[in-house]
Amino acid sequence: MKQLKVALIGNPNVGKTSVFNALTGLNQHVGNYPGVTVERKIGTATLAKDTKAHIIDLPGVYSVNPNSKDEEIALNAIFDASNKDFPDVIVVVAEVENLKRNLLLFTQVKDLGFPTILALNMADQMEKKGISIDVPALEKALDTKIVLISARKNEGIDELKQAVLNYSNYNTNSVFDLKSIDESYFTLLGHLYPNQNPYKVWLTQTGVFQFEQLSPVVSSSSTVQKSETELKKLQQRETIKRYQFINKILKDTYKIDTSKATDIRMKFDRILTHKFWGYIIFFFVLLLIYGSIFELAAFPMDFVDGLFADLSSWTSANLPEGKLTELLADGVIPGLGGVLMFVPQIAILFFLISILEETGYMSRVVFIMDRIMKPFGLSGKSVVPLVSGTACAIPAIMSARNIENPKERLITMLVTPFTTCSARIPVYIIIISLIIPKTYILGFVPLQAFVMTMMYVLGFLAALLSGLVLSKIIKADRKSFFVIEMPTYKAPILKNVFLNMYEKVVSYVVGAGKIILALSVILWFLGSHGPSDTFGNAEEMVAEKQMNERLTERLTEEQLASEIAGYQLEHSYIGIIGRTIEPVFRPLGYDWKISIAVLTSFAAREVFVGNLATLYNLGEEAAEDETKIIDRMANEKRADGTPVYTVATGISLLLFYAFAMQCLSTVGVTKKETNSWKWTFVQLVFMTAVAYVAALIAYQLLK
Repeated sequence: MKQLKVALIGNPNVGKTSVFNALTGLNQHVGNYPGVTVERKIGTATLAKDTKAHIIDLPGVYSVNPNSKDEEIALNAIFDASNKDFPDVIVVVAEVENLKRNLLLFTQVKDLGFPTILALNMADQMEKKGISIDVPALEKALDTKIVLISARKNEGIDELKQAVLNYSNYNTNSVFDLKSIDESYFTLLGHLYPNQNPYKVWLTQTGVFQFEQLSPVVSSSSTVQKSETELKKLQQRETIKRYQFINKILKDTYKIDTSKATDIRMKFDRILTHKFWGYIIFFFVLLLIYGSIFELAAFPMDFVDGLFADLSSWTSANLPEGKLTELLADGVIPGLGGVLMFVPQIAILFFLISILEETGYMSRVVFIMDRIMKPFGLSGKSVVPLVSGTACAIPAIMSARNIENPKERLITMLVTPFTTCSARIPVYIIIISLIIPKTYILGFVPLQAFVMTMMYVLGFLAALLSGLVLSKIIKADRKSFFVIEMPTYKAPILKNVFLNMYEKVVSYVVGAGKIILALSVILWFLGSHGPSDTFGNAEEMVAEKQMNERLTERLTEEQLASEIAGYQLEHSYIGIIGRTIEPVFRPLGYDWKISIAVLTSFAAREVFVGNLATLYNLGEEAAEDETKIIDRMANEKRADGTPVYTVATGISLLLFYAFAMQCLSTVGVTKKETNSWKWTFVQLVFMTAVAYVAALIAYQLLK
């Protein structure tokens, strides 16, 4: 079967990902570019019986002159012929409403010598916006194939596939005359690089990319060896000339009749980006999201929790006795259940967030948050890492590459882990469910959802205050300005929403599942083995203890079995480790089991509950016990008979996880991005100290 490589490229917010989803469906996966942690999407689409296309969705860019490391890495896919993603054909996705701006990138890509297709997305909005396009005339002027599509309504996708199939028929000549920028200079370049792509020669001169097939300049002529300032001026002149070229073409082929337009974006923007009401609306949006998590996910969460409790009991009762059965019943199954029980919450969270992104609302949130950032010494561009940190700190820290000022970039990377990532959600949900009653504020606001929202607010405030402190220590040598594009409001495409939700759930399950599986085996082994003089003689030690306590009533067989199991757990290797570290965490209200779970969850925050599930299952007296993890936690008692999970302990845990470094991977990416062990160590120590002190104060005041 014939294989084609197709690159999708376009400006941000033109619906490129929607086009990618329409072309590939579920035949896609998310990975990283080779050697770097920059996300890319790759999918396949069948074009004909004998032809399949491998489609790569490149990150959004405005031009082929990269402004960030991420853009540079992504553009290398179309610059470097040795790159495994180097395309046979490029589809430039543009938006009908912003065609002028989108065509700058198109003309640059076309001039690189690729067979290029222009896909005009959101064609279904043309009548509503009062837009008319003379497609044949525009095709002739741009010397390209144009396809009108609507990814939202799945219109024009078959025509786009057919256009890709016929890519070899398209002209690869340049569409823009570089000599219009500076005739003498570009004529000279043509003489020095005969039979070479003129635009690649120009990009080589400006240092955008060193194309291997181009010979270096050998002339010493001063007219060729331009200074950096002169090259910058020529680049600016290129942009101006390209827009003049685009304006001339669109004057005859692209019309907007404002009398027919029905755009209400400005009316919505005045409300959603208001200096006061914008924040109030966003706060209630968050309440709605977290209220949905608790209300809608309650039943499926209980169902999954009970299902794994039953599965653990069934495994123990029906499989042959032995270490393997114990490992499965007491280690792996409870641990995985502690992760999978949160799949409904994760799915609902990312379903709702995807809807906000699809509609264009999240860009408005980023815009209004910029006003808050400046007084705390952070760049306006710091909003992007801080907001994206609510998903995961690792890509959020890497997105700080877009901040040009080195010191502002450093501050942003150091404070981003304070924002509440999705890995903390399972911890927050289980603790809030245990200590916060299911009541309502003002009769309609769920108290649990309000507390969950405040955890996000608390993390964001911690990031701002830390940024303020660091800005006093690390002086920024110049101010930077925040520029963001407001996309048009769109009805969400449910296919995109579900695909995004599916990706996040799979990422959560696979990422946490691998770690919890390894930790479950380790915890089970450490909890099922111990020194022979104590763990190995548990029955004798318990019997001797009962004989010495003459006033105690004789225990039943079940009570005796429970006593022996508890004694073994306390004197197992995990019990010894737990009791060793417990003094460090006891002032925070944590017993040795919580201490172990907190310590091991540094590998990944979401495995906290899974680790507790394994630990609590190890000490059970009956193999047939079917108690769910949340009930086990609620019923857990201290030595004096008081509950372990009181309001004081719960608030202490919430604060500790709110402020502590997110995970070991975050430490690694901070080291990589800052290229400094010093700042990585400062970040880790500072966040740990803040988490410990906050949890300590909370517990001591509330106990």
